Amino acid sequence: MSASVTVLVLAGGSSRRFGSDKLDARLGDRSVLDHCLSGMPSAWDLVVVGPSRPVPDAVAGRVRWARESPPGGGPLAGIAAGLKVVTADVVCVAPGDAPRAGEVLPLLVAALESDPWPAGTVLSDGEGRPNPLLAAYRTDALRRAVPADAHGLPARTLLTLPHREVRAPFEVPDVDTPEDLDAMTP
Repeated sequence: MSASVTVLVLAGGSSRRFGSDKLDARLGDRSVLDHCLSGMPSAWDLVVVGPSRPVPDAVAGRVRWARESPPGGGPLAGIAAGLKVVTADVVCVAPGDAPRAGEVLPLLVAALESDPWPAGTVLSDGEGRPNPLLAAYRTDALRRAVPADAHGLPARTLLTLPHREVRAPFEVPDVDTPEDLDAMTP
């Protein structure tokens, strides 16, 4: 039996390196965030952590909103805020600026469900660096790992959890700069 899954989509950053709201930047005919949300598995609930904004009709019924307080506390604070509304067995974390995140999350969940040992499975990039913000975690373990006051703490704190690294059979880029967006634009 497979676990229930909720995806926390982190969408509250300041986009300093991008220079404007990168989640609203156009990738073809849709925003970067719309690509991310539309690519999520349809059976999973979505919690978007950040300021409320329009989302595609196809996912609108599955989206709940959360916001860290005060805003701007970083990804770990965003995860803490999102966890407050999660009731699923497994929590996936995905950055809203990763249009293909939804394609890799099922691989991470399958790896987590196939092995009782790890508290999480995290995507490892081509250079062997684990990304705690593109991952699947057992909800109870994640709740224990996230400090009550996570404001300003590094997301790599999550790598203290017992975890397994998973490599995707494809690249899962994110948009940090206008050049990153240009490289993705068809």
